[in-house]
Amino acid sequence: MTERTLTPVLTRRWCSPKSWTLDTYTQLEGYTALRTALAAHPDQLIQLLKDSGLRGRGGAGFPTGMKWGFIPQAKPGEQPTGPAAKPTYLVVNADEGEPGTCKDVPLMMADPHSLIEGCIITSYAIRAHQCFIYVRGEMLHCIRRVRSAVNEAYAAGYLGRNILGSGFDLDIVVHAGAGAYEAGEETALLNSLEGRRAEPRLKPPFPATSGLYSAPTVVNNVETICSVSYIVNGGSDWFRAMGTEKSPGPKIYSISGHVRQPGQYEAPMGITLRELLDMAGGMKGGPLKFWTPGGSSTPLLTAQHQDIPLDFEGAAEAGSMLGTTAIMVFNNTVSVPWAVMKWTEFYKHESCGKCTPCREGTYWLTQILQRMVRREGTPADVETMLDVCDNILGRSFCALGDGAASPIMSGIKYFRQEFLDLCTEQPEYGRPAQQGKWAQKTTIAEAAR
Repeated sequence: MTERTLTPVLTRRWCSPKSWTLDTYTQLEGYTALRTALAAHPDQLIQLLKDSGLRGRGGAGFPTGMKWGFIPQAKPGEQPTGPAAKPTYLVVNADEGEPGTCKDVPLMMADPHSLIEGCIITSYAIRAHQCFIYVRGEMLHCIRRVRSAVNEAYAAGYLGRNILGSGFDLDIVVHAGAGAYEAGEETALLNSLEGRRAEPRLKPPFPATSGLYSAPTVVNNVETICSVSYIVNGGSDWFRAMGTEKSPGPKIYSISGHVRQPGQYEAPMGITLRELLDMAGGMKGGPLKFWTPGGSSTPLLTAQHQDIPLDFEGAAEAGSMLGTTAIMVFNNTVSVPWAVMKWTEFYKHESCGKCTPCREGTYWLTQILQRMVRREGTPADVETMLDVCDNILGRSFCALGDGAASPIMSGIKYFRQEFLDLCTEQPEYGRPAQQGKWAQKTTIAEAAR
């Protein structure tokens, strides 16, 4: 790690004593960016974010400054009419439910005031006076810690009326989510905030014009919002000095699985898996077999992809997605069909059931995979799964369907023989299925090993 060595940015306060308190935060340049931002015009802040190239850290990678710029604003001297007459809202997506993802939780636990300062600056830039932080319901400790930090910010004058004498008002509500994976989809999250079922909405209209309560709304991820104050303090050129040209800045990579030191690693965008594995102490229990660059909803990759740049463009060129940078690493003791089956069971359970391709497709994919792992499948099941995935991919209301199809399609692409090895002899096919080491397993638990 020579040219990619990075002075911590997002994680710089994590190891400080009582890093979650206001005192520690202010001692380490906390809320200095807020004063700078409040002295600037909101449009200047939006342009600053556009110049920085910050892209959404929740998985989609959409340019943050561009998303802020979509909010309709009245021209100077004009009375707001139409959508601009409605209040503008900022909603922070802290519903971290993607398997393998664990970056927003430690951010909120160790440094909640960086999230709050980012919320205030973002709200000022988009002219919002109400902000909602939607935290996954099971994250009870996060909810308590963020609420405590919000109370500290109110007491210190960083929230409420006339913040720091600027005339800007803002209230923040920390909302405990519904505990559903589907609530991580931005429009389903908005439905949940309104007290309805966490089901995705048909787009258009998009949240920028018809979001929360049918008003203009910006929905950003926790890590995205936490990056804002650093950009205000450091400037766009400083931010672009890290990462790549099209994917600038630092990123928190969550590494789990068969590595010696799993955890969160902050690094510039564009770092490779090989470099991250060196930081994490290397593989454990065997050589690398397959891995996910952005959680279970991204197509899996193999050991031959260790040197691709882990940014939005590099992952796409390799046939996958960067997603939430939830890197799950598996050694050669793991059965690919078994791992894919466990992921598919998750998606089947978490499907909201609104659209038929996802609701029915995940059910039948689960049935087929469970049968194959029991070594009761047929070679035709492989093609059937690909056909079902083809009917799900791009045809569901939201990305959950695509996420369910991705590990199956990529698993068959790179490890088709492992699926065939689990098939029993079928006379109608004219010959017995090829037998391999995965077909010799006697239980699912053994297949996992």
